[in-house]
Amino acid sequence: MEKLLEKEAVKRVKDFIDKFDASLNILVLKTTARTAKEASDALNCEVGAIVKSLVFKTENNFLVCLVAGDKRCSLNKLKKILKKKDICMASAEEVKKNTGFSIGGVAPIAHFKKLSILIDSSLSRFENVYAAAGHPNCVFKIKYNQLKKITKSSEEEISE
Repeated sequence: MEKLLEKEAVKRVKDFIDKFDASLNILVLKTTARTAKEASDALNCEVGAIVKSLVFKTENNFLVCLVAGDKRCSLNKLKKILKKKDICMASAEEVKKNTGFSIGGVAPIAHFKKLSILIDSSLSRFENVYAAAGHPNCVFKIKYNQLKKITKSSEEEISE
């Protein structure tokens, strides 16, 4: 399991969080955290405290939406906020190309390309949240306010 910390994507996340706050650690889970439910079971926390990093494609760009594990991202709210008509989920290939991560392990940070990031205000109910760290078995725990800072995200109401 510790070999997971040697994977390129996980090391990229570790380097990123070390520069932000060296006290943050990547946790290697014995079971997969590919879904919010699996992650919450493995961490023994509320599903809502799991950060889903969702990648969307707009007319000419990609963006990441950070949403609580017990919520769904609202395409209608995104369209209004971004003033765009066409927004859809990015394909697995587009996610990998833009973030450098495979679906199930998409971290909210350390993306290949500079992407705009929106964070759902519903995550603010939790002092601490857990986000993917580049692999389905790796996560990191971070305070909500720190997550906003490290991702340079805009807080919006984007869930339903």
